[in-house]
Amino acid sequence: MEPTPPPGRADIRIVAASPETARRVAEVLRRCFDSTEQRSYPAGREGGTRLHLAVDTTRPAEPARSWLETSRPPTPDHRRRHSEG
Repeated sequence: MEPTPPPGRADIRIVAASPETARRVAEVLRRCFDSTEQRSYPAGREGGTRLHLAVDTTRPAEPARSWLETSRPPTPDHRRRHSEG
């Protein structure tokens, strides 16, 4: 069993039929979050690629920042301001 990453970080495994497909997905994630250098490995006997990278969700870039901010549940203070309007 692998260790759990620290709070705010996520380890991501991408399995794809080709290295190019895995790299394209990793590129999108790197545009959204600060990340480590990716590592790639063969996915198995049937071919394919397995790519690993770690992302830091505490330092998101756009568009992830906007998505993270709007997906969080409202705080009690936020709900109070909206109910008073």
